[in-house]
Amino acid sequence: MKLVEEVYELTKKFPADEMYGIISQMRRAAISIASNVAEGCARRSTREKVQFFIMARGSLSELDAQLEISLRLNFINKQENEVVTERFERVSRMLQGLINSRLIRN
Repeated sequence: MKLVEEVYELTKKFPADEMYGIISQMRRAAISIASNVAEGCARRSTREKVQFFIMARGSLSELDAQLEISLRLNFINKQENEVVTERFERVSRMLQGLINSRLIRN
């Protein structure tokens, strides 16, 4: 959830003409991460849980690419990128932990 908040805060200062471009893409990717984790946690079968956690990881990869694009287009600076990347890496480790814990149990 904190990653979603950070992405929304970060994209507030993007150029207005990007509202339906990268701003929308980044916000959707961040929301998708949280939504897929929530849905995965609600599933009963291990296979379904892992499937949703893997989808969340895919959305996290999308967000990673979008952050790099934002940096290259100077929509964000290096310091802002580092802050979000730190959160990104924590979320990535948590997702991998969720995936691994489900796979190891079975």
